[in-house]
Amino acid sequence: MSAPLEELTHRDADWTGLRVLVTGLGVTGFAAADALIQHGAQVVVLDAGNDSEQQQTQAGILGILGADVRLGPEHTLAWPEDVEVDVVVTSPGWRPDQPVLAAAAANGIPVWSEIELAWRLRPRVGAAPWLVVTGTNGKTTTVQLLESMLRAAGLRAIATGNVGTPVLDAVQHPEPYDVIAVELSSFQLHFTHSMSPLASCVLNLAPDHVDWHGSLEAYAADKAKIYQRTQVACVYNVQDPRTEAMVEEAEVVDGCRAIGFTVGTPALSMLGVVEDVLADRAFVEERRTSAAELGTFEDLARASGGDGGTAPPPHLVADALAAAALARAAGITPAAVREGMRRFRTDAHRTTVVAEQDGLTWIDDSKATNPHAALAALRAYPDIVWVAGGQLKGADVDALVAEVAPRLRGVVLLGADREQIALALARHAPDVPVQDVGVTDHGDMPALTRMMDDVVARSAVLARPGDVVLLSPAAASLDMFPSYGSRGDTFAAAVRRHLGLGEGG
Repeated sequence: MSAPLEELTHRDADWTGLRVLVTGLGVTGFAAADALIQHGAQVVVLDAGNDSEQQQTQAGILGILGADVRLGPEHTLAWPEDVEVDVVVTSPGWRPDQPVLAAAAANGIPVWSEIELAWRLRPRVGAAPWLVVTGTNGKTTTVQLLESMLRAAGLRAIATGNVGTPVLDAVQHPEPYDVIAVELSSFQLHFTHSMSPLASCVLNLAPDHVDWHGSLEAYAADKAKIYQRTQVACVYNVQDPRTEAMVEEAEVVDGCRAIGFTVGTPALSMLGVVEDVLADRAFVEERRTSAAELGTFEDLARASGGDGGTAPPPHLVADALAAAALARAAGITPAAVREGMRRFRTDAHRTTVVAEQDGLTWIDDSKATNPHAALAALRAYPDIVWVAGGQLKGADVDALVAEVAPRLRGVVLLGADREQIALALARHAPDVPVQDVGVTDHGDMPALTRMMDDVVARSAVLARPGDVVLLSPAAASLDMFPSYGSRGDTFAAAVRRHLGLGEGG
């Protein structure tokens, strides 16, 4: 028999015999089941899928290790009455109203995220501190920037969570990390209860995943959980007052500070921008009268593939400031923060410069799969030919179009919900020329390639020297493309063909 759940706060506790139901056999579900078995728990795994080769392989491995793995939709429609359960560990794709999770809640059985489990499986002594990030947009860029800064300081650090490596793998690595940067989704935070990070940050908040949470208020409440029990610094976005309100309402460790970041001039206890300098007025001794220079726009500009001659987009500056605040909370020097920015390169499809030729800059921001993300990119440039459209997932684009209308030189529309964007343009930007390239069948890559060649050709006609042609769709890609990455790659290839650069750029 294992120790009571309240005593399972570190990996050296007695986990033997703990009866765990793991819901979901994806990357995190497999990692959770594997870790629990290693610590002596009795594990049952449920997943609706049963036909993928990867799932069959994972199920086979867990079966050999001693887990009871049940694949198929029939196992996820109701609580498994033949199983005694002390705790449920769930994957982020499972909604709270899913029948198994709803039954657990009705029966008073605790439900943990894999983040909660990872926190409880840290070493009892010498555990690496966590620096944690959430928000509607910018999470991955921020934790990767943070990782770069930490490594520039000579620390063994890793960006983990939603960004790739499961947190469970990071906390159990045979070569312990000095610090762990964790990207957290609202899904993961919903079932996280005891995490106490060194520093935490909510980057921004916009409507998203309301279908999962039930309401925007519930979504925001789950995001706000990241601040609970923070030890040193709760980092908030000065331009998004809702994030500051979350900090004000959080129960934190005594002595924890509220630290703001802003793309404007920083006030006391903030990081911000003075001309082209990223400045710290929070983690310096004489912060009432002075600031520490953390870097310049030039240090950051090459991150997205530019030549360093133009200013980085404001949302990248904001992400860098948030990362810097978390790094400074962990004791990282200004010099290491600056070096981390210099070394950093954004992932593909995040305001990535594809080409600069004949006075035009072509940018792939295919990762902008909702209006909030697209707005961040559109705010960055004064004169834009906007390539937009896809699956809006019920999102309203009116506010987005109304704000960016003065920046638009022209618009090229594609995708299933392009008509909604066209109607918003007619209301708020009636003088902006709009080209509609239509929709092709999903997955027909030759047709999609021809369509994107048409998109690029029409964009070139609309653009003038000095303009930016920006693929920032404000919508998901699955109406036509396998992923937002495929959409961005197809756009970039079409740009290179149009400019005669060849596939390599």
